[in-house]
Amino acid sequence: MAGDLVRDFEARQGNHVRVAGRVMGLRGHGKAAFADLQDRSGHIQIYARVDKLGEPAFAGFLELDRGDHVGVEGVLMRTRRGEVSVEADGWTMLAKGLRPLPEKWHGLRDVEQRYRRRYVDLIVNADVREAFTVRARMVTAMRRFLDERGFIEVDTPVLTPIASGAAARPFATHHNALGLDLHLRIATELYLKRLIVGGMERVYEIGRVFRNEGVSWRHNPEFTMLEVYQAYADYEDIMRLTEDMVADAARAAIGTTKVAFRGHEIELAPPWRRLSMIAALREATGVDVLDLPSDEAARELARARGVDVEPAATRGQVIDELVDHLVLPSLIQPTFLMDHPLEISPLARPRPDNPRVAARFEPIVGGFELGNAFTELNDPDDQRQRFLEQAAERTRGNDEVVALDEDFVLALEYGMPPTGGLGVGIDRLAMLLTGAESIRDVIFFPLMRPES
Repeated sequence: MAGDLVRDFEARQGNHVRVAGRVMGLRGHGKAAFADLQDRSGHIQIYARVDKLGEPAFAGFLELDRGDHVGVEGVLMRTRRGEVSVEADGWTMLAKGLRPLPEKWHGLRDVEQRYRRRYVDLIVNADVREAFTVRARMVTAMRRFLDERGFIEVDTPVLTPIASGAAARPFATHHNALGLDLHLRIATELYLKRLIVGGMERVYEIGRVFRNEGVSWRHNPEFTMLEVYQAYADYEDIMRLTEDMVADAARAAIGTTKVAFRGHEIELAPPWRRLSMIAALREATGVDVLDLPSDEAARELARARGVDVEPAATRGQVIDELVDHLVLPSLIQPTFLMDHPLEISPLARPRPDNPRVAARFEPIVGGFELGNAFTELNDPDDQRQRFLEQAAERTRGNDEVVALDEDFVLALEYGMPPTGGLGVGIDRLAMLLTGAESIRDVIFFPLMRPES
């Protein structure tokens, strides 16, 4: 490969070699010409001379266009200017590029084109290729981290009769042969917890999930989630696993636990700060949100603090909005935001010392959440009641609630051991490690509105 030839030049100088890649530049000087050849490993210069190639082959070489794929063979050498090169004694056209590559790729209008034409973006922007390479190294490291600790990677259904496991609006579809309405999964949680019931004890899945929601710098309707479940563990154990795994992934992907993100230098090495959500909201608003007597009182508090909420927003929805607007932006260094109100944690176990809050945390870095985790609720009666409360909220107009899954409740009735669970947004973590401004920068083909 091109980059390997450059790196191994001292050992391979004078050898006859073969290399293939894309022409990224061509310049002629009388009876000699130079081409810049690129492949995924890097660049190497091709040195072509008419007396080496012969008139017809040299003339064809001069007619190459930027973007053409060629194969070249010749001697590995260094030019008088010191450039490592292949002195060609033969070349072959492998694929013709019919459309010209852009000379420059910048500006707001071109940013949208980069997402639409990612294949072109990858050709001309080395930093984009590197960002996706970092993402791949990160995922590999996370798999290795979990595998070494006895976790088993599994696959669970993408098409589900009930879209549950998260508060989100699903995409609907239909299976013709069975006459069955189905949904694209919004989380892998409930199937993974069924495996815990079945005795798997330590499982994880890295897979696509789908939520019918808006698009923003941190949201794409299709994204990648890591979910991890460990039997005989609680959210304290999962906190330690989370901070260790993220730091390990950073070291493997970028060689350091220090990252630059949105103007901040962030240190990902453990230990991470721990912060009570209720305490953080009390500091931001002067009010203990657990003592708000009604939904209207919560909405009034939001309005008084300049936070817009829906006219029919529940107390739980208001709390989420207050956290997003008043707490998260200040949490730049890694923080476990802990102990959420139980009403916004329908799948989490209550804290034994304070049943009004859940044994739950969100890892917050750079002012936004990377994921969600808790000690899992394993009481089937309590879980059914929570599902029913969510269903009642749906009848009041909130269509982003956790749906009732009777088969999951049935599974709990067979007995699920105490379990800690974690979900991490792979794309968001990749944003953090690459310093990306948008989630679209770390998804190869983000969803885009059709071009008019």
